[in-house]
Amino acid sequence: MSGGVPGRSHRALRIVRGPRPEAVPAFIGKACALVGVLDIAAGVFPRFRHSRMHAMAEVLPGSFGPFAAALSLSVGVLLLVLAHGLKRRKRRAWRSAVVLLPAGAAAQFVYRHSITGALISAALLLPLLRHRDEFAALPDPRSRWRALANFVLMGAGSLALGLVIVSVHPHRMVGDPSLADRLTHVVYGLFGFEGPLDYQGNTSWTVAFSLGALGWLTAVTTVYLAFRPEHPAARLTPEDESQLRALLDKHGGRDSLGHFALRRDKGVVFSPSGKAAVTYRVVSGVMLASGDPIGDVEAWPGAIERFMDEAKAHSWTPAVMGCSETGGEVWTRETGLDALELGDEAVVDVADFSLAGRAMRNVRQMVKRIERAGYETRVRRIRDLGEAELDRIRRAAEDWRGTDTERGFSMALGRIGDASDGDCLIATAHKTDEVPGPYGDLKAILHFVPWGADGVSLDLMRRDRAADPGMNELLIVAALQAAPKLGIARISLNFAMFRAALARGEKIGAGPVLRAWRGLLVFLSRWFQIESLYKFNAKFQPRWEPRFVVYRASGDLPRIGFAAMQAEGFVNLALPLPRFLRRRTTAPRACAHSRAERDIRAA
Repeated sequence: MSGGVPGRSHRALRIVRGPRPEAVPAFIGKACALVGVLDIAAGVFPRFRHSRMHAMAEVLPGSFGPFAAALSLSVGVLLLVLAHGLKRRKRRAWRSAVVLLPAGAAAQFVYRHSITGALISAALLLPLLRHRDEFAALPDPRSRWRALANFVLMGAGSLALGLVIVSVHPHRMVGDPSLADRLTHVVYGLFGFEGPLDYQGNTSWTVAFSLGALGWLTAVTTVYLAFRPEHPAARLTPEDESQLRALLDKHGGRDSLGHFALRRDKGVVFSPSGKAAVTYRVVSGVMLASGDPIGDVEAWPGAIERFMDEAKAHSWTPAVMGCSETGGEVWTRETGLDALELGDEAVVDVADFSLAGRAMRNVRQMVKRIERAGYETRVRRIRDLGEAELDRIRRAAEDWRGTDTERGFSMALGRIGDASDGDCLIATAHKTDEVPGPYGDLKAILHFVPWGADGVSLDLMRRDRAADPGMNELLIVAALQAAPKLGIARISLNFAMFRAALARGEKIGAGPVLRAWRGLLVFLSRWFQIESLYKFNAKFQPRWEPRFVVYRASGDLPRIGFAAMQAEGFVNLALPLPRFLRRRTTAPRACAHSRAERDIRAA
């Protein structure tokens, strides 16, 4: 583990102030959203055109007449959709807005002969054209799933807005139709058919045109997303992986998270010299790096600059999760970003570990009890296992996973037993006096990745739910005791978020703010492994190494946190297949796992 920069506390990382996003795209995006909302209101609500906002409504594109109402609604919805892309400086969003605004202005002139309306549209169009160089961001990684998501979201939004459209004309509606009749009319109207409702005068045409426009928008945007060219997310190529392994061979002992850079669902940028690299994944518009850059510290600035250039080119939000103190110092110095302490990593020095003493009493008693129950342990390198046993371990790790969603990103390798990972360490627990199950006598698994030449870092923990509690403690102790024979001097365990706050908050003399913060963390521990991971790690008397999150602005933290939860697998926006429909394979699979599973609570 790398140390901090001499003479500076890691708390000092928090005071660095970085650059803020450009104001022009953000302003134009907000203006676009406002015009979109007013266009929708003008097209949907008949009283809106005769309220105190009449003067503003009159100068909006497409406010009168059945066709004009539908056009206003369409332009408003599309401008709302484009607003976020304009804030992120997306080139294609800019092109679409440049086309939509003149179309709205032309509609005003043709249908209302309103010169003022055309000028108001030009008021937003002019800054778009003047600052066109600001909107140069490249597209995000995307796939066909966006088409399905668009259909679901646009469809739901069209149904909701359609119910409003059919209900805002109570005095012109014939009869008193039920909610079911109104919903039926909306569904028919979205597909271009006449529904069961009827209105007096031209209102029927207004409602029909508006519903038809919503259905048309849903269909066209879905078809466009389904048939546009895909831009897959960046992945490690064999050449990238080979180059990263060469860097790790020379500098892998600096960071315990270095080997996790070899996850094959990450992208990578190298420094101009090729002596350093930053690996990342793009999640919900956040370019998320993890750990420190790989390679020579002197070359880190070049890799970081390439990372920031890539983020700027796509208008991604740059962020780093779990970097060390040294990494945080370099990131903040080179980029002007801010850094905030996120938690601590538990590192056990093998030479200092012992089961003797009062502090280790609980662990010692648990290990002895499990050993008396007939369990035995084996600690080996992956290269020393046969293919049949590896296959059994892979299948067990898959089936013993505590959640349907595979978890892990910053501290998970995503595979077991790959031919290129022969130095990985695996600790297994067995019980030979029972009838063999589907995985033989295998009862629990711990998998470690290399940390330089003399260390390992915990990757995943799995156990049979029918096995006795304490399997994780048993295997960690077994790995620590076998470490000297394997040339291992240090073992990195789990990462404990907000460890310092939990530790200080329970001490005598803690202030009310600190106690309240600790109370909130304990409350959140009901759903997230915060306190449980801290207490589990503390059993082994580790030294604590601080880890940091690096970010651009405080307002980005919620978005970065949500993206990190997606990357780690705690939030899944995709629609996975049921487990019984998933294809089984005996080949090594890319399964991302967290470094600590739910069974820690039971332990």
